[in-house]
Amino acid sequence: MATPLPILSYDCLNCPSYCCTYPRIAITKRDIQRLAKHFGISEKAARAKFTKRGWHGRERVLRHQKDEFFGTACRFLDTKTRLCTVHAARPSICREHPVGRTCGYYVFLMAERRDQEDPRLVARAYNLPGEWPQLEEKATRGR
Repeated sequence: MATPLPILSYDCLNCPSYCCTYPRIAITKRDIQRLAKHFGISEKAARAKFTKRGWHGRERVLRHQKDEFFGTACRFLDTKTRLCTVHAARPSICREHPVGRTCGYYVFLMAERRDQEDPRLVARAYNLPGEWPQLEEKATRGR
């Protein structure tokens, strides 16, 4: 019988900010007001500069920037330090994440770092195009 995995806590400072790369980081009117105040601009300017149309209805989501590890990430993520540049004014969804005592990605990340014996590994569940050209080349030849 397999031993069940323990419920692990998490340490955001030991993570490459995977949650900041979710394609849909929905924000509220209150979040836009908080960001506007933080940057000293109007709500209308903050809405235009920091958000875009969401997936449905009148939803607004945060804009992204390029990210070397996950393709894109929240525009407020410092891609070098992997820390939030607006932590004091961050949206409510970010304040509430993760829900519960654990983070699924953190459990995955720690297992991969342990298994690969690499404490700095950034684990992804996919490969970026061009990341393994030698394998892509073999796949092409086999057709």
